[in-house]
Amino acid sequence: MPFIPHTDDDTREMLEAIGAKSIDELFDEIPSELKIDSLDGIPEAMSEMEITRMMRDRAARDGAALCFIGAGAYEHHIPQAVWDIATRGEYYSAYTPYQAEASQGTLQTIYEYQTMITELTGLDVSNASLYDGASGLAEAALMAVRSNRKAKSRRVLLAPGVNPTYCKVAMAIAGSQGLTFDYLPMDAATGNLDFGALDDSAEPVAVVIQQPTFLGTLEDVDRLTDWAHARGAFVIAVANPTSLAVLKAPGHWGEQGADIACGDGQPLGVPLSSGGPYFGYMTCKQQHVRQMPGRIIGRTTDLEGKPGFALTLQAREQHIRRSKATSNICTNQGLMVTAATIYMSLLGSDGLAAVARQSASNTAKLVAGLTSIDGIERLFSGPAFHEVALKLDRPVGPVLEALAVRGVLGGYDLGADFPDFGGALLVCATETKTEADIDAYVGAMREIFSGSAA
Repeated sequence: MPFIPHTDDDTREMLEAIGAKSIDELFDEIPSELKIDSLDGIPEAMSEMEITRMMRDRAARDGAALCFIGAGAYEHHIPQAVWDIATRGEYYSAYTPYQAEASQGTLQTIYEYQTMITELTGLDVSNASLYDGASGLAEAALMAVRSNRKAKSRRVLLAPGVNPTYCKVAMAIAGSQGLTFDYLPMDAATGNLDFGALDDSAEPVAVVIQQPTFLGTLEDVDRLTDWAHARGAFVIAVANPTSLAVLKAPGHWGEQGADIACGDGQPLGVPLSSGGPYFGYMTCKQQHVRQMPGRIIGRTTDLEGKPGFALTLQAREQHIRRSKATSNICTNQGLMVTAATIYMSLLGSDGLAAVARQSASNTAKLVAGLTSIDGIERLFSGPAFHEVALKLDRPVGPVLEALAVRGVLGGYDLGADFPDFGGALLVCATETKTEADIDAYVGAMREIFSGSAA
């Protein structure tokens, strides 16, 4: 958007209008000892042309490295039309419907988004959006406590494949409200839940299941869902939305299906961008809709019988008394949702399934190539989607550094989150990777492993 600065005359006239002699006088309540005269290390002002050249030079330093990192944020092809449309002024500056009736186009966009997300997850109702997938899990846990009134516990159990970052965020948000989070036991051979080590006396308020797991494996979601429901717990599904084009939807897990599904919508047309902005999605069964945070758009007809859209449920504190609100996280990632809606509309169900299948195929090719190198093997047995954990015979950090020098971002080091794994590397290949890209990664890794001792 264009920036039009105030001239000196503009500033003087505004100060005169409010009766102030200077801008400094507007802030005279700030103690002088808290003020500084200069900022050390800040360069001299530059012109617009100089700034543009400097930023282009710095952007060029990033190069065009091949990215094989996943771990919750994924590089997918985004059709040019997605952001050409989403950044038009009509969407870019009017994506949050505070005065809903005057924003019928925006409301219809969100309504279409909700419809698509419920179809993907197999559940009844979707809200507009959440801040991201991690805060979405915290909101889902709090929602489970409100909805599962039969449960006396405030303990949430997490399957071993739940994203560690999601768990930390959920603890930070919901832990202060009396919820506790504990991981269920892991089977070291598969990376999934060890059903033989489950405590059958547990009575949690909710069980969280991620599919595909953070480690790339596929959990026995049917068995675990039924186990949780047998103990009176809600089931919260965390799912990569792209995977839902080919994997069983959370609403169909087990005999009754998951109660709530959430996750990050970043794979749906939102580019990688240093951690965001992304957006979280959430869906649930119809009987729990009153406890769902955020806003829900509904379709109706007016007095003349014409179709229209309205804010049907508004559970945030901006729309309801604070004591009645289900959430006070105000950020609504409406612009990201707009992009996701356009992305899903352009690809359709067949296109999204094609993306998922090609990603899975590329990952299988990548893993086959990497595990043909002495010193690299799969960490877990069993099927995977488009991420696989590998076991290296040496520290992962130096290997990733050597790959980066060769123009390859080689994956995610699991050491910080799972120190017991030793040298473990999570790799991911999406539909954006060609045969040449995969060969380049395998060739670079082979060169590194042949050129240095374990």
